[in-house]
Amino acid sequence: MKFGMEADEKKQAILELAQLMREHGYVEDLQGLVDATMAREAEFSTGIGMGVGIPHAKSSVVKQPVVAFGKSRKGIEFDSFDGEPVYLVFLIAVPEKSDKEHLNILSMLSRALMHEEVREALMRASTPEEVVNAFQINED
Repeated sequence: MKFGMEADEKKQAILELAQLMREHGYVEDLQGLVDATMAREAEFSTGIGMGVGIPHAKSSVVKQPVVAFGKSRKGIEFDSFDGEPVYLVFLIAVPEKSDKEHLNILSMLSRALMHEEVREALMRASTPEEVVNAFQINED
């Protein structure tokens, strides 16, 4: 998790979060993951609106499924559907041979992030525990 992202634009944001994945041993080749993610972004933007971006990629450079979370106070240009900057970024990376694991992760994140209370709690979060708690707001 990175609570003070420095990126101004999408590729920088993806690079920042991919670096976290590499530092923690989830990714073998940093540039390979960035390239795979940007190729996916070229199909259509994963800036889903409401200040959220969920870039994702399947790649042989990923050792196991992983999600990195980053938060920006200033906002990141992300080519979002609503034209607004992104403040919350979730980079999903899964091995090339994964079936639909990334789609399951993407679906779970998207459902949770539709709730304004969850997004607001994430914007207030300053610890990993607060991020986890934010996702439990709308669980029954």
